[in-house]
Amino acid sequence: MYDVIAIGCGPFNLGLAALADGVDDVRLAVLDSRPEFTWHRGLMFDDAMLQVSFLADLVSLVEPAHHLSFLSFLKDNDRMYQFYVREKFHPTRREYETYLRWCAAQLDSLHFGHHVRSASWNGSFFELTVERGDALETFETRHLVVGVGTEPSVPAALAGLPSERFLHSADYLFRREDLLKTGRVTVVGSGQSGAECALDLLRANGPAVSWMTRTPAFTPLDYSKLVLEMTTPSYVDYFHALDESTRDKLVKEQWRHYKGISSDTLDDIHDVLYQRDLNGAPVDLQCGVAVVSAVARADGIELTMHHADSGRTFQHTCDAVVAATGYRNRPLPFMTSLEDRVRRDAAGRWIINRDHSVLADDELAGRIFVANADLHSHGVAAPDLGIGAIRNATILNSVAGREVFRLPKSTAFTTFTIPG
Repeated sequence: MYDVIAIGCGPFNLGLAALADGVDDVRLAVLDSRPEFTWHRGLMFDDAMLQVSFLADLVSLVEPAHHLSFLSFLKDNDRMYQFYVREKFHPTRREYETYLRWCAAQLDSLHFGHHVRSASWNGSFFELTVERGDALETFETRHLVVGVGTEPSVPAALAGLPSERFLHSADYLFRREDLLKTGRVTVVGSGQSGAECALDLLRANGPAVSWMTRTPAFTPLDYSKLVLEMTTPSYVDYFHALDESTRDKLVKEQWRHYKGISSDTLDDIHDVLYQRDLNGAPVDLQCGVAVVSAVARADGIELTMHHADSGRTFQHTCDAVVAATGYRNRPLPFMTSLEDRVRRDAAGRWIINRDHSVLADDELAGRIFVANADLHSHGVAAPDLGIGAIRNATILNSVAGREVFRLPKSTAFTTFTIPG
């Protein structure tokens, strides 16, 4: 019998396992269907930087001296002085994934190749039916953490394109060589992934490149210091206490805090454009446009685009499309038998308590927690790596019924609530 089983092993549930390592009264397992831990392999550009500090590792913002901290990783790999002399707060994305894999290799609680087929409540605990190879196994646990992550989201207008001429940015590096042999490539999407794909294509100095975004500008990530306080536990406390309609309004307004583009990436793109303007293949950058429809023809792909400011449509032709159109929450077919026990808000989303547990019927004594499925309830901090350790410590404190980890009480200079 486990105290808690986490389903899915992305950075957040990996962090849960890391913090739980050494907590004697919490028996934890993490189940994942993949054969091993990987993280954004299709976008692992050599020079891509993490958009948060190295302190946003799995444990440091709760337990800075933890043996699975990023600094412990540097020490173990004899890279401490090199990182110190480098004098950069942000590791590369590739180094961060190497750190995550280093952590995973030290945790016996991780079980890869375990595909959860169903989860049910028997009146006393959860029973999980798990596929492992050709066999089915049963796991028992008092509590669940659902953290299966996201999957690529493709707009309906692009969904019918043939796979040989279309890909999501999540698979970009797996298909890069084919794209470089193509005459005209169009990147659709306004976030960091779209910018990185466009930059890589421009640097390769190969095909004609178009970059189309729906946002009214190529908008930088708002990374100013006081804005970053909206990713702190103090702001999460404030946000969670608001009513549902106010929270939804704020999430829509705050998209630049987590969906914008790194200013460094935008600067790099402009530098490449300036050089390419001398003798490179044509480049077309357009913002404020959206794909209405897409048709594959013998001579290429014809996109019908809508221009927001003028209200008019126009045709755009290319040979391949890269959809950097974001991600959506994965479906949860294994939760079917528990759906009737879970409370939902007016929009049909799970109602999430402050401790990241799902509001459920009283008969469900075990708790279901979520990892990065609480943007609507906990705000823009939810997908931020910097909140992961705090969220996991909160979950473990709740599961253990005691203060396993002391959580910070003052995390922002800004006062978000009404004084008094």
